[in-house]
This record gives sequence, structure tokens and C-alpha cells, in this order.
Amino acid sequence: QLQLVESGGGSVQPGGSLRLSCVASGGTFEDYYNIGWFRQAPGKEREGVACISTWDGRTHYADSAKGRFVISRDNAKNTAYLQLTSLKSEDSAVYYCATDGFRPCESIDNGQFGSSWGQGTQVTVSS
Repeated sequence: QLQLVESGGGSVQPGGSLRLSCVASGGTFEDYYNIGWFRQAPGKEREGVACISTWDGRTHYADSAKGRFVISRDNAKNTAYLQLTSLKSEDSAVYYCATDGFRPCESIDNGQFGSSWGQGTQVTVSS
């Protein structure tokens, strides 16, 4: 069973940046095809933010993330990243990473993605 641990969250002002990390243990990203980032704000449903294929690096972004967030991965380090820029107050949420060995990255949009999940890291954007 793959274990995922997120880090890098924190408090920033609007317009600021953060880089989130997701480290995997108990397996390798290359065995699990796709890595997704999700977020959940208080009182809201969890939403998919971005996804990347560990094989060919193809990416998929939610509309809210396009142009501001960048997902990447380093298979040698078993680590995925989510670079957050131009942060807004509405980006405040707990951010989770997840892997899925079967479903395509586009499935982050319909809530079906994810066989292993991390515990999340809090991102707070406030002035």
C-alpha cells in the first residue's frame, strides 16, 4: 500500500506563492501511473486541481488552476509537486495528493480519481 505525505502548506498573502510536495513510500510513482492534487475548503466538496502522468508527464488542470498552478513530479525522488502562484483567498483549503493506477487524469474532474491519499496540508491565503 502506497503511503503519501504532503508538506509545504502555510499562510501567505494574496498574490503569494507556495510549493507543495507529496512524497510517496511503500512503492513508486511509476507503478501508480497518475498523481493528482485536490483541495477541500470548509463546507465545500473536495475538488480536483491538477494531475500528472508519471509515465509521459502529461498534465491536466482544473479551470481554477490553469495559468496559476503547475504540477510536476520527480520519479527518482518519488515526489510530486504543486507550485501555487498568484494565490487568492478562495484558494484557501486543505490540499491533498492522491495516486491512481487505473483512472486517467481527467477523472479528477468527476470525483472518481484516487486509490491512495495523503493526510493533507493546509494552505491559507489571507491579508
